[in-house]
Amino acid sequence: MNEENLNKPQAFEAVLSESDTSTVQFTKKTSFLYSIQKLLHSNPALVPLLVLLASLVIFGAILGNKFFSPFTLTLILQQVAIVGFVGAAQTLVIITAGIDLSVGAIMVLSSVFMGQITFRYGLPAEFAVLCGFIIGGLCGFINGFLVAVIRLPPFIVTLGMWQIVLATNFLYSANETIRSQDIEQHAALLQFFGEKIKIGGAVLTYGVIAMVAVVLILHYILTSTAWGRHVYAIGDDPDAAELAGVKVKKTLISVYVITGLLCSLAGWALIGRIGSISPTAGQFANIESITAVVIGGISLFGGRGSILGMLFGALIVGVFSLGLRLIGTDPQWTYLLIGLLIIVAVAIDQWIRKVAS
Repeated sequence: MNEENLNKPQAFEAVLSESDTSTVQFTKKTSFLYSIQKLLHSNPALVPLLVLLASLVIFGAILGNKFFSPFTLTLILQQVAIVGFVGAAQTLVIITAGIDLSVGAIMVLSSVFMGQITFRYGLPAEFAVLCGFIIGGLCGFINGFLVAVIRLPPFIVTLGMWQIVLATNFLYSANETIRSQDIEQHAALLQFFGEKIKIGGAVLTYGVIAMVAVVLILHYILTSTAWGRHVYAIGDDPDAAELAGVKVKKTLISVYVITGLLCSLAGWALIGRIGSISPTAGQFANIESITAVVIGGISLFGGRGSILGMLFGALIVGVFSLGLRLIGTDPQWTYLLIGLLIIVAVAIDQWIRKVAS
């Protein structure tokens, strides 16, 4: 009996030593994986940036100077300028764990109001632009009030707003398009964002410059101001944010109002991009904005992501679209590859959240 009692501590120590060894080995096996997860978690724009660089290298290797010319690269920027504006608006809402299905419709309605106020009522273009922003801000305020105060689901609220704004758009415009020639003669200000700047072989528009400026400004606001930290906190846990002193309702309403104003800015830029004012323009802006946000690594569950990632996501779509077109492939391949990117992006986000927890 005494020998058994003496051997028991030794056996126990042996078990502990084996357990310690296995724990150390497990840590060694997962340390590299954990470091990658931690890097991606702290730098959510890194994955889309790497994908963007890889796609540039691949298409550059296939197409050579035809793809890497200054004109081609700036053409990509021109193509994604409108998506960048709307994607920035969508980013703010998604960071709060919401979604806005009305961004595209608000964009078009704002542009239609700018045109109709100028050409139907003969008022100055400056006043028409101001009215367009009032319309966008009002739509955003209604969305924000219903989500924050009435506590309706963002999906349902913005789905309803999308239908209302879409119908208002066609009813108010009588489904008429204002031609580019008429705008040039009587309201050139409406086409301001379509004016081009040539720098060597590169061709930029004021719309591209404004879009990049908006993204950089919002990036600073989201990362370096109290309001930006409150937006992330609401997306992560609104109840905890309220207990911490964040004015959740006011912040949410402000997010939707800014979203509406950004949509109005996108509507103004849209006139410059296509030259005319059409109630049927920008039909896929909702899907394109969500695509840019998701590929850009912004979590649909809220509370995490970088608006720079959204810009990288929009550029990825632009690179794939133009690159495959230059190669001469069927346009459906673009949708196929972008669909795969969306699924992979969501899977990566889920993996980061799972490992982080």
